[in-house]
Amino acid sequence: MTNVTDGPIYYVISDLHIGGDEQLEHVDFVDELLEFLDRLETTDEDAELIINGDAFGLWEFTEIEGLEKFDVLVEKYSALFEQFRATGESIPITLLPGNHDHELAAYDEYVEQLAEYNIELAQSESITRPVGDRTIWFEHGHQQDPNNRIEDFGNPHATPLGYFYNTHVTSRAGQLSDRGRYNWLKDVQSVTPTERMPNWLISKYFYREMNPLLRYATVPFLFLFNISVILAVLAGLDLAGIWSMPVETADAFLQQFGLAGAAVHFLLVINVTVIWLLLLIGILLFFFLRDAKETIDRFGIVETDLTVDPEEPYKEAASEVFAERPETAIFCYGHTHRPKMMEVDSRLLVNTGTWLKRLHRRDVIAGHLPPVFYPSYQLCVVRIESDPEGVAVEYEEIEKPRPTADELTLTERLLTLGREPNPELPDRALVEDERKGVTPDTVE
Repeated sequence: MTNVTDGPIYYVISDLHIGGDEQLEHVDFVDELLEFLDRLETTDEDAELIINGDAFGLWEFTEIEGLEKFDVLVEKYSALFEQFRATGESIPITLLPGNHDHELAAYDEYVEQLAEYNIELAQSESITRPVGDRTIWFEHGHQQDPNNRIEDFGNPHATPLGYFYNTHVTSRAGQLSDRGRYNWLKDVQSVTPTERMPNWLISKYFYREMNPLLRYATVPFLFLFNISVILAVLAGLDLAGIWSMPVETADAFLQQFGLAGAAVHFLLVINVTVIWLLLLIGILLFFFLRDAKETIDRFGIVETDLTVDPEEPYKEAASEVFAERPETAIFCYGHTHRPKMMEVDSRLLVNTGTWLKRLHRRDVIAGHLPPVFYPSYQLCVVRIESDPEGVAVEYEEIEKPRPTADELTLTERLLTLGREPNPELPDRALVEDERKGVTPDTVE
C-alpha cells in the first residue's frame, strides 16, 4: 500500500476471536498478527490501529467467569500482549467491543488492564475519526443483528440469542473437537451464515467421521443417483407403454467395459429399485414436510439466507448515519466475516472481514453427495486515509499459506476438482470531496 498524502492513516482489523474453551484456544494466525503489529511498531506514518470488535472470544469461555477471562488471555497469549505493548508505544491502538467480547464494555477494570498494554478501550457502541474534512464511523456491527444485539449495552448480564448459541454450541465444539477422527469441530466459528451449520455437519460427518468402508460403499450409489432417477422415470414410461426403453442397446454399451460395466449395471439396477421405493414413501413424506414447513413459517422460527438479506441492515444503518452526519464518508463495520465494500448514498459501506479460517461451500461435480466446505485464509487489513481527491479505502491481504491438504480428504478434492475457491478482496475505492460520490474500480 502506498501513502498518497499526509494526514492520519487508519489500519482497521476485526473478528480475531482469540481465546475460548480447549481447542478454541488455538490461534492459527498468531505469527501473522505478530508480524503485522511489529510492522506498525516501526512505521513512521501518522497512523492508528483500530480493532473493530470481537478481538477476543470471551463468550467462548464457559468454565471461568468475569475478569478472570482476561488473566487467562494474558497468560496464554503473552507474546501477543507484549507486542501490543510495544506497538502501542509507537502508534495509538483503539479497541471496540463486539458481541463476543461485550464484557469489555461491562467492566471498567478492563479499561485499566488493557491500558497496561497500550490499548485504549472505547466502551461504546461506535466511535468516529477525522480524515481530511470528513469523518469515519466505526462500529462492530452486532447491534444491527437481531440475534446478537445487546439491548442494554454495557450490562454484564446481557444474553442475546447469539450468546446461548456460542456457550452451548461453539464452546461445546471446542471441548469436543479432539474426540473426532480428525480435529475439525473447532472450526465451527468459521461457518457463516449459521444456516449452513446442518449442511456443514453432514458434510464433515460423511467425509471425515463416517466409517471409511461405509463411505466408500455409499459413494457409488449416491454418485449415480442422478442417472438412476432418469432411468427410473424412463422405466415408468416403459411400464405405462408410453415409451420403450432401449435396454439391449444400454446393456451392449456397458458390456464393452467388462467387469466395470457389469458393476455399473448392477448399481444402476439397485439404485432404480431404491428410488421407486423412496418415491412411494416420498409421496406421503412430501405432504407431511410441506405441512410442517408451513407451520414453522407461521411461527417465524427459522430464517434462512433466502429470506434474509444479511447486508440490508447495514445499508440501512449506514444511510441513517450518512443522513444524520453528512460529513461521514465511510461506515466501517465487521461482524459478518465477509470482507466487502459497496456504495451507499454516494459514500462507502466497508466490512473488515475476519482473520479466522473461512469455509467456502462447493457442490460436488456430479451425483447426490454432501457439499464440500473448502477452507481458506483471507487475513485482511483495511487502510483508510485522506487523498488529494477525497478519502481512500484500500484492502491489504496478509499472506498466509492455505490450510494443509489433509483438511480435505482425497474424495472431497476429487469431487470438487476445478471448483477450488479463489477469494479476492475489493479493489481500492475513493469517496470524492464535495460529496461528488464514489470513484472505485469495482464497487457494488
